[in-house]
Amino acid sequence: MRKNFGVKTWLYPMPVLIIGTYDENGVPNAMNAAWGGIYDTNQVMVCLADEHKTTENIKKTGAFTISFATAKTVVPCDYVGIVSANELSDKFARAGFHATKSEYVNAPIIEELPMTVECKLIKFNEDGICIGQIVNVSADDSILDINGNIDTQKLDPIIYDSVTHAYLSFGNKVGQAFSDGKKIK
Repeated sequence: MRKNFGVKTWLYPMPVLIIGTYDENGVPNAMNAAWGGIYDTNQVMVCLADEHKTTENIKKTGAFTISFATAKTVVPCDYVGIVSANELSDKFARAGFHATKSEYVNAPIIEELPMTVECKLIKFNEDGICIGQIVNVSADDSILDINGNIDTQKLDPIIYDSVTHAYLSFGNKVGQAFSDGKKIK
C-alpha cells in the first residue's frame, strides 16, 4: 500500500551546498543552498533567488565556489543559510569560516570545508538558475584515500531532508556500482 502526498519538493538526496562568493570589496560571503547539482558534463547549477547577496556577488564577479557541508560543520553551514549577508555583512566571519582565494576563479575557498568545486559563471536563467562551468575541484589532504582520491566517508557530507527539515550524514558506503556495464544475472 502507498500513501499519496501530492506535489512536494521531496527529492533525495539533496546535498547541502555552501556557495562562496566575494563582494565588490573582496569580502567573502557564504550561503547554504540545497537546490543544486550537476547540469552538464563540466557544469553545475544552483537555484538562487535574486534577493540573495550571493546572487548579486556572482553577477558582479562572474565566479563562485561550491563546497559540501559536512557532519563536522553542520552548525556554521546552517548559520550561513539562515542569516542574510544583506543584513549582516560579516556573517562569514561570524560563522567561524576562513577564506583562501581560489587560484582559478575570483571566489573564496572555505578552509573549514574540505572539498570545493570552483566555478566560472556561464549564465543566470530567467528563473533563477545559476549555471557555472567547473574549472577546478580541490580537496584537503585529510579527505583523500591512499590512492589520492576523495574518500566520501572521510568527507562525511550531509544532505538536507526536506520532509523533516533535518540534516543527515551521507558518508556511508553501502555497495559498489557496476563499472563494467554488465547486467546482473
